[in-house]
Amino acid sequence: MVKQIYIFDTTIKLLNDLREMFKDDKSFKFKCVESQRIDCVLKEIPDLIIINEDHLKDKLSELCSKIRNDADNTITPIIVVSSNEEIGHKLEIIKNSVEYFVEKSLGQEYLYYTIKNIARLLTVNRTVSPLTGLPGNVKIQSELKKRLSMREDFTVLYLDLDNFKAYNDVYGFVNGDEIIKLTAKVIMNNVYSIQDSDAFVGHIGGDDFVAILDGEVNYENICQSIIAEFDAEVKTFFTSEDLKKGYLEIQNRKGVMEEFPLTSLSIGVVIAEKNRFSNILEIGEVGAQIKHLAKSMQGSCYAVNRRVHE
Repeated sequence: MVKQIYIFDTTIKLLNDLREMFKDDKSFKFKCVESQRIDCVLKEIPDLIIINEDHLKDKLSELCSKIRNDADNTITPIIVVSSNEEIGHKLEIIKNSVEYFVEKSLGQEYLYYTIKNIARLLTVNRTVSPLTGLPGNVKIQSELKKRLSMREDFTVLYLDLDNFKAYNDVYGFVNGDEIIKLTAKVIMNNVYSIQDSDAFVGHIGGDDFVAILDGEVNYENICQSIIAEFDAEVKTFFTSEDLKKGYLEIQNRKGVMEEFPLTSLSIGVVIAEKNRFSNILEIGEVGAQIKHLAKSMQGSCYAVNRRVHE
């Protein structure tokens, strides 16, 4: 994937230097702009911003604050390149949420590898959900493969929300995102509360989550605690009127009003005894079946093989 890097500078020397350094790597694209065009740059949501302090018309701290206060660029990495090596000055810049201060005296090679290392971290971070901060599919698959290779018992919980589309249709995606963050928090609260356990929580995507427990952990207690906490907390995301009714009303494409139950949580539990599964695809298939069974029940519940628990 091509990484878009914007350079705030009133000259093109740094731009030309970087293009020369990265001439054999087409995955980096550099653009040079003056700080007055910062609004246009922020709309592009660049992968990285480099500020040449020696050729900056605006105050550096104000420029950095504007970047950090933009909702879409709160985590965009910033490199400040400067010939001012006074320690107090460098500390003041770092206080403005600038990730890297590169002294020009360190030379081009130092800047080159700083950019390369940031790019590597960006690639790694793309495997993490920006909404929940939880690891995504790459790490989830890696964790499952590791558990299988250890040839020890473990348990996998597949969790997702019921009637979540209906909630988004009524309350909007912003509020829907808050429920997803709540779900992540509830799962982590309960899974990571286990003492001396190598537990794992991942975000598959959307409203789908996975948790992996050691074989000796009482998964039923964990599921019950997750459901109890979720059902108590999710009520705050509905109006008193909808809570009283116990359902949402949505008009379908034919103009007919339909009723949908309030958002709940379903958990499919896969008991992965030693040597039961030969690969992670088999675990996922069983997990999908068990979760489907849980989702066929009304309200929050969990299912283990052929047993269903409300």
